[in-house]
Amino acid sequence: MQPMQANSRLSEQLSETIEERIVTGVYPPGCRLDEQELADSFGVSRTPIREALFQLASAGIVDIRPRRGATVPDTTPEQLVEMFEVMAELEALCARLCARRMALEEKAQLMELHDAATEARMGNHTEQYYVLNENLHRCLHEGAHNSFLGEQAKTLYRRLRPYRRLQLQIRKRMYGSCAEHAQLVAAILEGEGDKAADIARQHVLLQGERFTELVTSLRQMHLPLGETGDLT
Repeated sequence: MQPMQANSRLSEQLSETIEERIVTGVYPPGCRLDEQELADSFGVSRTPIREALFQLASAGIVDIRPRRGATVPDTTPEQLVEMFEVMAELEALCARLCARRMALEEKAQLMELHDAATEARMGNHTEQYYVLNENLHRCLHEGAHNSFLGEQAKTLYRRLRPYRRLQLQIRKRMYGSCAEHAQLVAAILEGEGDKAADIARQHVLLQGERFTELVTSLRQMHLPLGETGDLT
């Protein structure tokens, strides 16, 4: 592996680890992410740490400001709901276009991913399911064959990734997610665009009990999202 490729891979690995620590409350909202402290903690130089923080900042997962460095933002419940609402509409449009435009080999790949995710769910392998779930949604973004839509969906999906990851650890959510995927994949394979869009939208929307459980889980891990009010 070339040095540049190795450095890029290292920064990606660091980015994923820092993101996971943000989700699990190791780095709570308001926490300052000092480059040197992180470098010492991971046993690396400051360069890959700086690159990892820039990657996270580009996804909106950390804030980087002049003379303040990088900090973990405090996302409010209102902001979280708004982002999931937009994500739901983006994925609904992707699903509708997939039903019309996906090539046979893309449909086969979608089915393979769903089958593999089903096996992971049956084995209760949450981390494996999470990776397959992410690949399945990426397949939807690409299968729509609309580069602008795909880029917007990818960007927001990346921003919400920590929360979607946490959702899969909440009370049987992995089982519900897999069942919804089965309906979504079937609608796409059958070319039912409107049905696929409706399923995708409801699959992503964060509301009612799901919202309450997510906020509760975040608070239990010391990741306060502000006052919830009556959003549920």
